[in-house]
Amino acid sequence: MMGRDLILSICHVLGDICAARNMGIIVNLCLLCKRYPKKQPMLFDCILEAYECTDLTVCFVLLSYLMTEPDYNAWKSNHKLPNFSYHASVLIQSLLEWGSQQVLETLSSSFAKSEPRFVSALAHKTQGQLLYHCATKLKDARSLDTVLPYIAHKKVATELQINAVQQFFFDNPFERVEEFCGIGVVVDKDEIESVVKSVIDAQRDKIIQERYAYPIGQLISEVKGKPRIKWADGKLVKLTVDAQLEALLGPKTELDSAKKPKKQATATASDQDSRGASVEPENANGFSFSESEEKADMFKGLKLHRVGENHTTDGYLISDEIIKRLEEHKVKVDGVVHTRFPPEPNGILHIGHAKAININFGYAKAHGGRCNLRWLGYEPYRVTHSSDFFDTLFEYAVRLIKKGLAYVCHQKFDDIDFKAKEVSLSPWRDRPIVESLQLFNDMRAGLFDEGEATLRAKYVMEDGKLDPVLYRIKFCEHHRSKDRWCIYPTYDFTHPLCDSIENITHSLCTKEFQSHRSMYYWLCDAVGIYCPVQWEYGRLNMNYSVTGTIPDVHTSSFCDARAIHTQLLMTFVHRLGVTMAQVTIDPEMLEFCVRSDLNKNARRVMAVTSPLKVIIQNFESVTSTEVWIPDFPEFPEKGSRTLLLTKELFIDASDFLEKADKNFKRLTLSQSVGLKYADLVMAVSKVEYGAGGVLSHLVCTVTPRSEENKPKGYIQWVSAEYSLECTLRLYSRLFQHKNPEDKSEVPGGFLSDINPDSLTELNGRVDRRVKGAEVYDRFQFERVGYFSVDPDSTDDRLVFNRTVTLKEDSSKTL
Repeated sequence: MMGRDLILSICHVLGDICAARNMGIIVNLCLLCKRYPKKQPMLFDCILEAYECTDLTVCFVLLSYLMTEPDYNAWKSNHKLPNFSYHASVLIQSLLEWGSQQVLETLSSSFAKSEPRFVSALAHKTQGQLLYHCATKLKDARSLDTVLPYIAHKKVATELQINAVQQFFFDNPFERVEEFCGIGVVVDKDEIESVVKSVIDAQRDKIIQERYAYPIGQLISEVKGKPRIKWADGKLVKLTVDAQLEALLGPKTELDSAKKPKKQATATASDQDSRGASVEPENANGFSFSESEEKADMFKGLKLHRVGENHTTDGYLISDEIIKRLEEHKVKVDGVVHTRFPPEPNGILHIGHAKAININFGYAKAHGGRCNLRWLGYEPYRVTHSSDFFDTLFEYAVRLIKKGLAYVCHQKFDDIDFKAKEVSLSPWRDRPIVESLQLFNDMRAGLFDEGEATLRAKYVMEDGKLDPVLYRIKFCEHHRSKDRWCIYPTYDFTHPLCDSIENITHSLCTKEFQSHRSMYYWLCDAVGIYCPVQWEYGRLNMNYSVTGTIPDVHTSSFCDARAIHTQLLMTFVHRLGVTMAQVTIDPEMLEFCVRSDLNKNARRVMAVTSPLKVIIQNFESVTSTEVWIPDFPEFPEKGSRTLLLTKELFIDASDFLEKADKNFKRLTLSQSVGLKYADLVMAVSKVEYGAGGVLSHLVCTVTPRSEENKPKGYIQWVSAEYSLECTLRLYSRLFQHKNPEDKSEVPGGFLSDINPDSLTELNGRVDRRVKGAEVYDRFQFERVGYFSVDPDSTDDRLVFNRTVTLKEDSSKTL
């Protein structure tokens, strides 16, 4: 147990004494230490001074630091620390000398006996929350230098003020930071009450007339628009407004609480930017929303921003210029949602992309909007490629260099340890702007070899990665732009800027991109263009699978081969819904959806996987050789077909045992069995063996089924004369463990976890009525499974892939 996990465990042990609200202090200090190692002395000085720490709180601070700096003695010699009591010194020394479990036990027993006076000296909850905000949101060192002392001395009291500090440093000199960010502005309850009263008094008559139907949000916005009040605690403002309204109007009556009738929905574009699904006769893509009202339920409760209100989301930068860009953007998109499926996805399309496509196209469809690109049955608003914008992206890169926000670097990335505690800055980071501009043009002109130069941003990402690469040299022909370019933008650079160029309103992506969101916003603002909002949702992870850039059983091409069509995938994804949490599902969920679909749409056919010949000895006694078989037993109205019974049949070899226990209900030497749909009961007369004692065929007799002659079970069969030889491919799980990429579960890596029995090929026989079937046609082979026609089929021999078994069983096909 190391790092953050150990800290959280320590916090848990101390929970009864310290109260949960103080645990965050330790974790947040650790986060700051890891992100800004050079700021540790200043950080501790501020915290210790402002909180007037006792021995116990000093010990907490040091415990958090030691999680990131094991060499305590070296650190202590370089920094001035308060004198410790014997109690604190013992605990610190224990942490250095013992393992984590002993530390936890010691903390548990020692602090449980601490006097209550220690608890009262702990840091206040507000400071802890603000530290966490700094640790997770602030990326600029100047912002941290400025805001930490203000937090320590309680001059910054809200996250709004911290965000304002970060925004300030994009455009302003340091001297104006306090004025711009409201530093030192502390708004007390009396001041809030006074401003709220003045705002309510100005609207008094209208509020009395409309009572609680009056829009409270409008009141709060007006209050927050007043000087100084913008820095007040929003929760306190809301409580004050509520209290003064109740004092004016009295408690709510039943009439006030009654639901107002909803207005009839109309088809105007201005109604399309709501958070919930609106009812529209037809949207911008030309499809009727009523075709998929059920799909709209998928997005109920998903509270994303309204079109043009990007600035209301967490972490979005705000300035007069940004608001102006948002207004221009809303006009360009006609006020409707505009999403996109990420252009030119890397690797092989798999079932995870099916979820991404369903969410991006589906969210736009549910809100009468538009979505770019094409796949999975949706018609796009337009088809775009990143390469369409290579010229514009190059211009944006030049703009960053001119602003001093990007530089050309010659470091070899193989020599950089990005996992090191403190990655050193590139020696070329501060090279002159003119020099970087010239070198970047040299990169474009092909004057450098691959790997000799890159363009990097002067930015620290949320995961701590320093100065991400924006452009690389690659001497290869692009499939669209051919050989026009030899430098190509990275995904981190392309993603936000292409979204902006296309005027995307909601950039929907999976959770692994959450740590890239701040850079997404920073790039758009640094370039000076409209910035969309990035929203993350939980990706589709599936057990027994590697849903990434390598082929596995859940790639789109493999789904095609097994006739798992696009509509079925869409239904499956819709049933999963949209969640922000990372979840992993079992393949059985997909199998269930597949079976539900195939049960209604796959025609029944007789087939045997391991043919065993049967000769009916008394065939002349059979009165009728025509057997009627329903195509869909549960839906007789869909029709039936005739199968001819002949003297020579084939049954499945697994349906015969010479000797069997009482649980075996099929054919044995002493037990008869029913022939499905034929109304006949078959019994063994003789067993014939070939060379080497191998079973050759059975000689049987048949009798009509009757009340006195009821078999225990029924088996499928095919006529020897009217059946075809075929190849049956039986697929099982590709991997043997649930998490093939988990090194603790599969130490040798996922390639070592391949199931050697994941594919079995059998030579079977099938009713000849399938002859002439088209590729991907689907059938249910009675008692065997669901199959589809593989493209490898020929006129002489059909090849069938098993899509899924008839019921969930131990073979686990997907």
